[in-house]
Amino acid sequence: MWALRRASIPLRARGFNVRPSCAKSALARTSCVEEQSCISESHGTTCGGFLFPKSRYHSGHNASFSFAVGRRELSSSSTKEEDDLEDGFSELETPAEDGNESGCLVGADSDDDDDDDDDDDDGEKEDVEDVHIEIDEEAEKKEKARRGRVESELLKEILNVPGTSIHSALDKWLGEGNELSREEVSLAMLNLRRRKMFGRALQLSEWLESKNQFEFIERDYASRVDLIAKARGLQKAEAYIGTIPESCRSVIIYRTLLANCVSQNNVKKAEEVFNKMKDLDFPVTVFACNQLLLLYKRNDKRKIADVLLLMENENIKPSSITYEILIDAKGQSKDIDGMDQIVEKMKAQGIEPGISTQSVLARHYISAGLQDKAETLLKEMEGENLKQDRWLCRILLPLYATLGNVDEVGRIWSVCETNPRYNECLAAVEAWGKLNKIDEAEKVFEMIVKKWKLSSKTFSILLKVYANHKMLMKGKDLIKRMGDSGCQIGPLTWDAIVRLYVQAGEVEKADSILHRAAQHSQLKPIFSTYLTILEQYAKRGDVHNAEKIFYRMKQADYPSKAKIYQVLMNAYINAKLPAYGIRDRLRSDNIIPNRNLANMLVQVDGFRKNSVSNLLD
Repeated sequence: MWALRRASIPLRARGFNVRPSCAKSALARTSCVEEQSCISESHGTTCGGFLFPKSRYHSGHNASFSFAVGRRELSSSSTKEEDDLEDGFSELETPAEDGNESGCLVGADSDDDDDDDDDDDDGEKEDVEDVHIEIDEEAEKKEKARRGRVESELLKEILNVPGTSIHSALDKWLGEGNELSREEVSLAMLNLRRRKMFGRALQLSEWLESKNQFEFIERDYASRVDLIAKARGLQKAEAYIGTIPESCRSVIIYRTLLANCVSQNNVKKAEEVFNKMKDLDFPVTVFACNQLLLLYKRNDKRKIADVLLLMENENIKPSSITYEILIDAKGQSKDIDGMDQIVEKMKAQGIEPGISTQSVLARHYISAGLQDKAETLLKEMEGENLKQDRWLCRILLPLYATLGNVDEVGRIWSVCETNPRYNECLAAVEAWGKLNKIDEAEKVFEMIVKKWKLSSKTFSILLKVYANHKMLMKGKDLIKRMGDSGCQIGPLTWDAIVRLYVQAGEVEKADSILHRAAQHSQLKPIFSTYLTILEQYAKRGDVHNAEKIFYRMKQADYPSKAKIYQVLMNAYINAKLPAYGIRDRLRSDNIIPNRNLANMLVQVDGFRKNSVSNLLD
């Protein structure tokens, strides 16, 4: 672990206190199995006992600790690595097409209600949702066995209900003598989550409890917490925990809340939940530590070393997810040597990098200009029989496109073209778009239109291609076609439309579209959508509009970050105007300036003195 910490970001934040103590041994059995197989591990959230009647547990390390983040003073010894740390989110925990920073789905269902893929390979991993759910093998097998034969009657009823409330329709369905078994509910809940229809899944859970159809167990309550956090926000989810019977208020409940705090990038709330788990003497697990690593990878990489120190002191063995987060953090910091050192350490611990880890490595090799190294890794990922491992195609297509390798993209696509799957088609549209092959991208899009029900996700992928190539007229035609098709649009589509108009130089139009979308929908726009417009106003030196977007981001309850202030201060710098009170604003948001931010503060300081003012004084 010491070697791992040395390979991580070197500066540790002050105020991170580690205090080992004994936990209640009775709670050890409640520590859930950590999912090692996917890029964003299981967050301990479950689809409830309805989905997974057989829970899997193991005993965790019985330890508790104190976690506190104190104020740090600006250090003169900061390194260039620290100054250059990115504030953005990587593809490690969020699919590339999602682009969401902090849980854009608040108050309603997702941009897409369609089932992504109707013919999965056995070897293909599916993301159930942006906060991944621990899929029970038995439930998954049952769901796959039923797919293609008889779809869940309960799911059909829920999907066919018009409007927002499904309770009366479910009452009628039950009154007609339909059988309501846990298996039926499990399959319906699983598919609702696949469609990201969290609002309806929550209503189903509430209806089941109101009808006393089944006795709720802790995993059912955890499922409810997860759905409330996604559909109604963290505050409502935390309040619901207080209503859960104390006997069921176990570690999995708080793990679920912690995971959603991290998914929504709420640092303060995540740390509060973490402290709450400590106060309740819940065992420290690799899962909780990985959540902190994800959080700090996004927001403050200097704290990563503190989490590793905690793991070392608590004798918590890193998982494959731990290593993957660290690899991605190093890659974001442009430290390829450090990234490779972590890979070697990972292998030395007997953990071979999986496809998801290799994808992260390949992406950072490409970004660093290491073409040969990236190509070698991609060949290793592909293996010897791509037709047998078809699920790899959707991963390889965009990576080869980023490399600019047209021939390889064509070769991979030829494996899929005769009988393509939905996600392969989306990946192909993205890949051909990156390679400036607009005709090929449009051809694949039309293939999707003919084979599957139209969805906003499908339109958004092509819309992004048009935006990246400043093809405003084609983009407008596609938007009109989307409207004519009756697709419900949401944050992903808004993001694509905003980027389309921004790339065409129509920033005010993009601003207007986003404002209307946010006003007339319960959905929350994606963080990066606001940031795109803010950056454009900053480049122009348009302080008034930059402050307006900054205020809207505050209203949307996005966490304040140094990155946002940097962009805002760029507006003042480009306008050659002082930013009075900006230091107080930073202090109120508990943001400690790094070197770049400190330099910008000097430039926008309305009371600074220069050589001329000194003469006058």
